[in-house]
Amino acid sequence: MSDSNAFPDFVWSIGEEGSDPLVMRQGERYRQDQFAASDHYDHMEADLATIAALGVEVVRYGTPWRLAEPEPGVYDWSLWDRAFTACDAAGLEPIVEFLHFGLPDHFTGFIDGTWVDGFVRYVSAFLERYREPRWFTPINEPGITARLSARYGVWNDMIATPEGHAQALANIVQANLEAMALVRTDRDGWWVGSEGFDIPVAVTDSPDAAADVERIRTLGWLVWDLHFGHEPGVPNYFDTVDAAQLARIRSLAQHDQLVAGLDIYPISVTAVGGDRPDWSVRELIDFSVAEIERWHDRYNQPFWIAETSNLTLPLDQQVRWLDEFSAGLARLRADGRPARGLCWYSRGDQFDWQTALIEPTGAVTEVGLFDTERVARPVAARFNGLASGGPPH
Repeated sequence: MSDSNAFPDFVWSIGEEGSDPLVMRQGERYRQDQFAASDHYDHMEADLATIAALGVEVVRYGTPWRLAEPEPGVYDWSLWDRAFTACDAAGLEPIVEFLHFGLPDHFTGFIDGTWVDGFVRYVSAFLERYREPRWFTPINEPGITARLSARYGVWNDMIATPEGHAQALANIVQANLEAMALVRTDRDGWWVGSEGFDIPVAVTDSPDAAADVERIRTLGWLVWDLHFGHEPGVPNYFDTVDAAQLARIRSLAQHDQLVAGLDIYPISVTAVGGDRPDWSVRELIDFSVAEIERWHDRYNQPFWIAETSNLTLPLDQQVRWLDEFSAGLARLRADGRPARGLCWYSRGDQFDWQTALIEPTGAVTEVGLFDTERVARPVAARFNGLASGGPPH
């Protein structure tokens, strides 16, 4: 392990929301572009400076792959050049992200694996051009990308079959691991992950509810099984995937120089076996902490909260959510669990996330430290206070 590239013991971070999947709008395929919706393209320098002003030194950031590679093998580095210049000016170190739910237009979707080689070429070209980055999230939320594209069928491929989901997930995990193999060879860098985190909670004592909880958990953890080289928790799920590809994934499985990313929101906690109770913020965090412990017991890897916000809670609960989550991480750390950071996601409000981007109306999703006019909310000051105080305690 290279100490100079090691991820810190604890990081307070903020992300800039840059999702860009394809969805359907009025019967036609439509590119959701969160950077465009938030006017981040016009305010990149100011937005990054605003993040740094809250006492943050590490930012989760990526520019859209489709803009960096507008034609096959033709790269336009202008947005990346601008982003790195802005990060340098603000004193921010980016956790570099290459793919955030969307592919360039010259690829048909995640199930057709031809995009994997294209992604590897893109990452290789990036590494040749930019020598400084040392922390990477090659693909944001691989499991969610596969789930929404090929299991629920509402993004990108718009296919909803178990076979399609298995193939898309295998392709996405392989691409993520191939990218990290390049990074580790080139500069001994770290994988700092980001992945959706299911927290199923049985609200009845029935055997059926308990079985459903286990089914949801093991299906959601397939993405980690592949990344870490574990036997998949759902038997035979990848039987339709080529054996050679699965062998390649196992050969790339990463076990060190990583901080797994667990993305946890209020909506991550789902009621199983009955209606959702009116859980308090403290209860939601307690469920989250318990599920993190289960996850850590299985994988024994360091982790951070790569995304969190008040998503589905009202604005007046933002500070409470942040405080309770900070206290939950303090409990985990006191118990010897390697919680390495928390990232509020995101700096500003988002758009259409009330419907997982599938109804592109431009509706504001009020989760930002700053509103759409870039005015700070009370949670921004609270985040600044926590960030200045070191790890949660």
